[in-house]
Amino acid sequence: QVQLVESGGGSVQAGGSLRLSCAASGDTYRSNCMGWIRQAPGKEREGVAAISTRDGSTYYADSVKGRFTVSQDNAKNTVYLQMASLKPEDTAMYYCAARAWCSRGYWRAMSDYNYWGQGTQVTVSS
Repeated sequence: QVQLVESGGGSVQAGGSLRLSCAASGDTYRSNCMGWIRQAPGKEREGVAAISTRDGSTYYADSVKGRFTVSQDNAKNTVYLQMASLKPEDTAMYYCAARAWCSRGYWRAMSDYNYWGQGTQVTVSS
């Protein structure tokens, strides 16, 4: 089992920044890829970014490329999502999730994420 705990959500104005954190514990060796997924009210879950914890490769949705940065601190078993130039359409519940592996083109399928955090709300006002 892998336990994931997100933190860092909040309310900001458009153009602002937030940093989300995801602390992992348990059998983390089972999961070599950490993803950030968001879900806005009435919309489907959307993969935002992911990082391969093996080699640090990162992957982004086109909607956030250039604005969001995913990173990791292996010593702390923590993954971060730095969000800048936030837009009202970024408003959503953000989840941290873990899967066995990921690569370019193979990181966005929700069904492949085995472990999920409880989510943290991000609200961006115009």
